[in-house]
Amino acid sequence: MRIQLDSDGNQLPKLGLLILQGCVLFLFFFLVLRLWYLQILRGDYYESRAHSNRWKDAQIYANRGLILDDKGVILAENSPAYSIALVREDCPDIPAALAQVSKWTGLSGQDIQVNYNRARKESSQSFAPLILVPSVDFDQLARIESQLVNWPGLVILSRQRRYYTHGNMFAHVLGYVSIASDDDHKKFPELSIGDTVGKQGLEVVLEDRLRGIKGLNAFEVDVHGRQLFKRVEYKPKGGENIRLSLDVDLQRAATAAMGNNAGCIVVMEPDSGKLRALVTLPSYDNNIFTAKLSGAQWALLRDDPRHPLHNRVIQSVYPPGSVFKLPMANMLLQMGVDPNETVFCNGQVTLGNRVFRCWKKGGHGRVNMTRSLIESCDVYYYQMGDRAGIDRIHDFAIKSGFGRLTGIDLPYEKSGLVPSKAWKRANFPKDPGWQRGENYNTSIGQGFTLVTPVQMAVYVSSLLNGGKLMKPLLVDNDDPVITGMAPSTEKERKFIVEGMRQTVYDARGTAKRILRTDAVMGGKTGTAQVIRLGDVRQKTEEMAYQHRDHAWMVSWGIKGNKKYVVVVMVEHGGGGSSAAGPVVKAVYDHLFAEDVYGPLPPVVASGAARQDVNIDEVYTEEVLKAAEDWQKEAAE
Repeated sequence: MRIQLDSDGNQLPKLGLLILQGCVLFLFFFLVLRLWYLQILRGDYYESRAHSNRWKDAQIYANRGLILDDKGVILAENSPAYSIALVREDCPDIPAALAQVSKWTGLSGQDIQVNYNRARKESSQSFAPLILVPSVDFDQLARIESQLVNWPGLVILSRQRRYYTHGNMFAHVLGYVSIASDDDHKKFPELSIGDTVGKQGLEVVLEDRLRGIKGLNAFEVDVHGRQLFKRVEYKPKGGENIRLSLDVDLQRAATAAMGNNAGCIVVMEPDSGKLRALVTLPSYDNNIFTAKLSGAQWALLRDDPRHPLHNRVIQSVYPPGSVFKLPMANMLLQMGVDPNETVFCNGQVTLGNRVFRCWKKGGHGRVNMTRSLIESCDVYYYQMGDRAGIDRIHDFAIKSGFGRLTGIDLPYEKSGLVPSKAWKRANFPKDPGWQRGENYNTSIGQGFTLVTPVQMAVYVSSLLNGGKLMKPLLVDNDDPVITGMAPSTEKERKFIVEGMRQTVYDARGTAKRILRTDAVMGGKTGTAQVIRLGDVRQKTEEMAYQHRDHAWMVSWGIKGNKKYVVVVMVEHGGGGSSAAGPVVKAVYDHLFAEDVYGPLPPVVASGAARQDVNIDEVYTEEVLKAAEDWQKEAAE
């Protein structure tokens, strides 16, 4: 059979064939391009998506570091805590589940929704648990667990909660941890919803050392979400355990010595700057902040007129009263004032129509610098302070550590205030310039002058350690830090130290309440007036509490190789000797506890006149010998 070809008019057009071939080639090119896009350009992305469908990740929470005292007694540890979380993949009705959580816990639906939205923003995985309530108590937990079977998608997560073993005894030092805020999440991106961070005290200062690093578990699951395999991607690393320089037993004894008074106690080692006790009262139980703090609890703390949340050691500033006479005497020596030069005290100084009174009615008679410290004569410092002038007082006080931060590792420390002419012009532009009467007030630690108790501890320590202004240390293994040098010579410091010793051992010394036979002691009392009450001086018990004077005592004690500085400030306590003295004595009784002795009468220090002592007083040979030995050493 003969094959006949179609004529040209019946054959397919060549253009159409080319178009068909082009379409096939374009489709093939598109498929290759898509394959390249999926397998190469976006290969890692889709591989991770497939991996995420196959594997579920779960964080392993790291233990927060423990905080211990100097002997290893635990002050802050971790206890079990429980959170309510939601797994979106397993939850058929999310709004209903959120409403049920609100019903269980009593939290508002809005708070639950906010937590849910924030957690969802942080995690795109539908099977990741989103924490709705960071902490539920045990009673709630028992009730909720019995109903979880009816609410798929809601789960209970076991976590850790901070627990402070001694409650309010270390609250102002340790501070507390609480749920991380939005600002905390910005500062620490590694935080998850429900994580806790330090909010006060050492917990916030040492946050980076205490928090630790989370680990990660990976779970292989099937299409129904059942676990097939588990592996640890990386292990958690617990936070650092921190040993403090504080002593639990000393802290307890000091706290007990304060009784119901408001105030604070600082116990410091002058050579190293280590703090052995740091008490501020009234206090609060910091454990309430680690759980759910109720509005009623917060209002009770916030509105308490005695301000239990306030750390009085570093955040409260007080007029120093007569304890300021220590740096004043140091400054006068530096000016070249002869310590044997006397001032006659008849009980008052008149300036214009104002009368500036000494605390002792009738006065002290002829007083030199040593007697001015022993008997705390105000008239001596009125006249000497006026001779020095406010700017010289200001400059010396600033160089001695006042009016500036000590650098202690606690937040919100205040610097206090040492006034000057320039300061007054800047703050009271409508008032006249600096007045002579303000020289008088500043010279005895009144007027505008404000200090913190920890500043007084640093200054007194400098008298014993060669003039070094030490940073107060709370962490036991921290190296000593010298923040400056006091502007005094060794001879000047020995004179002030000897004056403090005689203030304890002299029959008329204002600090004789802390006298001991087993140690050498030194002290200085202060009574800081809160308001001006006029010419008639009332007894402390007759005054309204808020009008009573603040009571100070700064001191040091040396026994063998033990050397301590103890500062006590009793708010509205009245006289420094009567209110602060017994507290200081109780602290030293604990520090030097191995020697027990009964009440001792006042004794005569070297240089005291025989007629200054009552005939029926008994003299203690050991004390007199200790006084003589100390004076010989100071003279050398």
